[in-house]
Amino acid sequence: MFRYVHTNIIAKDPNKLIAFYKKVLHCQSIDEKRDLKGEWLDKLTNLKDAHIVGEHLLLPGYGSDHPTLEIFSYDTIKDTVIAEINRPGIAHLAFEVDDVEMILEEIIRAGGGKVGEVVTAEYPDDIEAVFVYAKDPEGNIIELQSWRNKR
Repeated sequence: MFRYVHTNIIAKDPNKLIAFYKKVLHCQSIDEKRDLKGEWLDKLTNLKDAHIVGEHLLLPGYGSDHPTLEIFSYDTIKDTVIAEINRPGIAHLAFEVDDVEMILEEIIRAGGGKVGEVVTAEYPDDIEAVFVYAKDPEGNIIELQSWRNKR
């Protein structure tokens, strides 16, 4: 077997971030909460006395067997690195939505923000896409996209 399983976000306030992704981006609780510690976790993370809490959320548009968004927090968190779209590493999480501008407004009302402008891009075969980059309440970048046939 070989399949994609989850993406992990380390949060300063996991409960707040979990609530944001559930409310605004339609992720669902699947009762996979975690409170992890022990020698095995110390070995895995290479941290002394590691302790992780959080939850797996089912991403919208998928069945109950994955993929998930894993929002965790450690007892000790390093300083935040400001997320920028051109910073090496994972740049953003993308969600396809019916109305980019409406979801962007929901993100902002829920404590998130906007990175750039809402744009429309032309694709072959009379397809156009609407895109925007936003940020969740902890600064992680989210791409919203909507595709439509212009015919």
